[in-house]
Amino acid sequence: MKKQSKRYKESAKLNDKTKAYTLKEAIALAKKTLPTKFDASVDLHFQLNVDPKKSDQMVRGTVVLPHGTGKKVRIAVFCKGEHEKIARQAQADYVGSTELIDKVAGGFFDFDSVIATPEMMKDLSKLGKVLGPRGLMPSPKTGTVTNDISKAIEDLRRGKVEFRVDKSGGVHLSVGKFSFDENKLYENALCIINALNDAKPTSIKGKFVKSMFLSSTMNPGFQLTI
Repeated sequence: MKKQSKRYKESAKLNDKTKAYTLKEAIALAKKTLPTKFDASVDLHFQLNVDPKKSDQMVRGTVVLPHGTGKKVRIAVFCKGEHEKIARQAQADYVGSTELIDKVAGGFFDFDSVIATPEMMKDLSKLGKVLGPRGLMPSPKTGTVTNDISKAIEDLRRGKVEFRVDKSGGVHLSVGKFSFDENKLYENALCIINALNDAKPTSIKGKFVKSMFLSSTMNPGFQLTI
């Protein structure tokens, strides 16, 4: 088992593992933990009462955080012709068609989000096995397969994030940076919680969220009230 650092142990003293905290309480405590040498991410972790193997229990969606994630998003856009010009004007980091697909197939993954025009999806399907596991495959459901390239890029720059349940029924999302004030973290976190609840499959009866924690990088997690 990995040995816990003195900093972690000191921060853990703030956490009463016998209780669950309100969102505001947990954020206030997380802000009191000892900071890392970098601007740590503050994250929400959910365990859902779903079976991801069942198609009618898949949980997926997007939400635009009012204060962004605090992270610079690197965007790759797969498109042709006039759309390439639009993507570059909107300051996408990487723009191209078949040549960009070949570059990614060769192991290039220096980007965080992917947008594609509908006409590119047939060619882009060959990257499904490498983009899919990384959560990068564009989808009409998340607004990343579109002809409105400039809006899609703007949404991502503003703080649009995608969530998707993993194989173990978990969802993990950043709500901002440790340097954010408590109010910004609260408003971002509340948006995520509301969006996740809105994505509850109709096939799920009763409790949807089994557990929920908030933590910052390399610090203990605080259990939240459901």
